[in-house]
Amino acid sequence: MKVTRRGFLSTAAASGLASESRQNGATRADVFDTPTVVSSRNGMPYRAFGRTGSDVSILGVGGFHIGVPEEADGVRLIRTAIDAGVNFMDNAWEYNDGESERRMGRALRDGYRDKTFLMTKGCARDAKGAMLQLEDSLRQLQTEVIDLWQFHECNYDNDPDLIFAADGAIHAAVKAKEQGKIRFIGFTGHKSPHIHLKMLAQDFDWDALQMPLNLCDAHYRSFTREVLPVALARGIAVIAMKTQGGGSIPEKAPVTALDCLRYSMSLNVPVCLSGMAELDIANENIALAKRFEPLSVAERNELLDRVLPFAGAGVLERFKTTQRYDSGYHQKQHGFL
Repeated sequence: MKVTRRGFLSTAAASGLASESRQNGATRADVFDTPTVVSSRNGMPYRAFGRTGSDVSILGVGGFHIGVPEEADGVRLIRTAIDAGVNFMDNAWEYNDGESERRMGRALRDGYRDKTFLMTKGCARDAKGAMLQLEDSLRQLQTEVIDLWQFHECNYDNDPDLIFAADGAIHAAVKAKEQGKIRFIGFTGHKSPHIHLKMLAQDFDWDALQMPLNLCDAHYRSFTREVLPVALARGIAVIAMKTQGGGSIPEKAPVTALDCLRYSMSLNVPVCLSGMAELDIANENIALAKRFEPLSVAERNELLDRVLPFAGAGVLERFKTTQRYDSGYHQKQHGFL
C-alpha cells in the first residue's frame, strides 16, 4: 500500500446545520440521516463502518475509563458489554500508562477477542516511535492484529505536518498495514475542526476518524457542521466521542446523559463511544442502544435549543478551549510541559 494522491477538498461551510446546500457531495441534512441497521447481535444494532466492510455496534466501550475502577471490575464491564452485543472497543497506548490496554487484553482472552472490533491509538509522530508504541499495544492487548490503529489527539496545528513528514508516523502505519499488524488507519482529535480538515487534506485515503459530536458541538467550533459532511462524502467511518462533553453537558445543561447519547447516536455515524467506569452505567447505555430510535426533527431541535444558552463560549466543551483534556504526553511532545 502506498500513500495516494488526493486533491484538496473545499471546507467552506454553509450556514445552518440542517441546510440543504451541498458540500463535497454530502448535504447538510446528511449529518442527521441516521444510518441503516445492517445486523444485530443479542439485540444490539450494528451499522456499516464506512467503506471498510466491517459492521460495528452503535455503542462502543471507551478505553480510558477501563483503567479507572479495580482491574476485576474493568474486565467484568468489558465482558458484560461484549456478552450484550457490543463489539467496538476503544483504547490508546497512553491511557493510564498502558493499564487500560493491559486490562482490555486480559478481558479479551477466552474467545472474546474474536467477538470484537478492536481499536487503539498511538501517540508518537515519528515512524520509529509509532512502531514501537504499536508493538507495545499489540503485546498489552494480547493480539496479533488491531482492527483500527489511529493517530491519537491531533490537537495541535503542526500535528499533520509531523505525521506526514519524511520520517513521520504515517509511514509506520502504512508499513504495519502491509505487515498485517493493523487492518485500518485513522486519526482522532478533540480540539478544532480545522486540524481535522488539515488531516483530511493530506494525500492519504483514511479509513476512519474520531471527533467530538454532541449537542453543544452543534453550536460551537462544530465538527458536526465542518468535518462530518466531508467524511461522509469520502466514505470515511466516523467515531463519535465526547458525547456528553466529558460529563459537563448533562451536569450543567438541562439534558440527561441518555439524551446526549441518543442525540449522538441519531447522527450519521456508525458508533458512539461512552466512557463507562461503572457496570450500572454500562447497563443503562446498553439498554438505550438496544431500544434506540432516532430523534425526530422536533425532538432534535428541542434538545439543541435547550443547550444553546450554555454552548456559545465552549464552556461545556473545555477539551476545545483549554488543555485540560490534552494528554500530558502530547503536551510534552509539543513543548508545553
